[in-house]
Amino acid sequence: MLKGKKIVLGITGSIAAYKACYIIRGLVKQGAEVQVVITPAGKEFITPITLSALTSKPVISEFFAQRDGTWNSHVDLGLWADAMLIAPATASTIGKMAHGIADNMLITTYLSAKAPVFVAPAMDLDMYAHPATQENLATLARRGNIIIEPGTGELASHLVGKGRMEEPENIIRRLDDFFAADSSMQGRKVMITAGPTYERIDPVRFIGNYSSGKMGFALAEECARRGAEVTLIAGPVQQKAHHPTIRRIDVESAQEMYEAATTHFVESDAAILCAAVADFRPETIADKKIKRGADDLMLRLQPTQDIAAKLGSMKRERQLLVGFALENENEWQNATRKLERKSLDFIVLNSLNDAGAGFRYDTNKISIIDREGSTDYPLKSKAEVAADIIDRLAQELKR
Repeated sequence: MLKGKKIVLGITGSIAAYKACYIIRGLVKQGAEVQVVITPAGKEFITPITLSALTSKPVISEFFAQRDGTWNSHVDLGLWADAMLIAPATASTIGKMAHGIADNMLITTYLSAKAPVFVAPAMDLDMYAHPATQENLATLARRGNIIIEPGTGELASHLVGKGRMEEPENIIRRLDDFFAADSSMQGRKVMITAGPTYERIDPVRFIGNYSSGKMGFALAEECARRGAEVTLIAGPVQQKAHHPTIRRIDVESAQEMYEAATTHFVESDAAILCAAVADFRPETIADKKIKRGADDLMLRLQPTQDIAAKLGSMKRERQLLVGFALENENEWQNATRKLERKSLDFIVLNSLNDAGAGFRYDTNKISIIDREGSTDYPLKSKAEVAADIIDRLAQELKR
């Protein structure tokens, strides 16, 4: 699965840098194209000449090439790569990645990367176990980076413990497995709704909710990464879609989302309804800002169109419909009833009672419920949660 893949390999100042040669040989042997970006400290452990001979490419270390002053664009590198692998990753580099300290070419490339990023830590056992390192790794994982856990054994310090970089063949296998999943949604058309809706009261006020759109956008990125043709219908959010094939449609109100969803569902193989759509909207919208008065302000609300129920009634044979349920009481019962009422194929339940789950967080804790039962998942980054959900969707589409 690595044939033709473009890999940026970041090498940092660790004794494990010599293992990068074996990683390069393995990747190239499988048909990958490898571009090395090495930190200044990394060059103290392994020479750019060796790396260039193995990759058949000049090694990038500085922002400008010393010979002719050519500018090495970290932005172009971030767009070029199908994946970025940092191996070995020192405690210093991991800390800089977590806190956005862009003081070398490797970190600026990382901050510009649109592709998945794999991190293979390498350091002494006490450095690896230190709370600062563990917190930095947890931060990277929450943001969707894939951490390749180090192994346990004798270290360069001659101490024995956890901290030695995973073996090159296992690192290559992780990348190969990752890309093997890439084609699981190839040729599929998926519609996804994300974010909140705003229901206007007057020109400056609205009824809304706290949805950030992070979960829906993570689902769109994961589907697109696996080859799906994605239509993302997004409420008013600050999120950005990075994958170039995602078709984004921006809406504001529940009615606008209803119209877009019913239009694009017809051409879709599956739809994932992740948006937090308002259940009610003001019966009338004032054309001027409502001024404060002595009397109470009374708003009459009317129900919005039920998007999930409508799509459930439209659903044709072999077309899949996935819903979300955010609950804070009787979670499983309420989600199961919604599954039946809306003719969903499965529903993703998350609870406001779970720490780190729900609106605004970078993490989520879900259960996937269908008519045969439920599967519970631990707290994960929303990127990892998206992968779990799309794994299930891909399985259902194969049936």
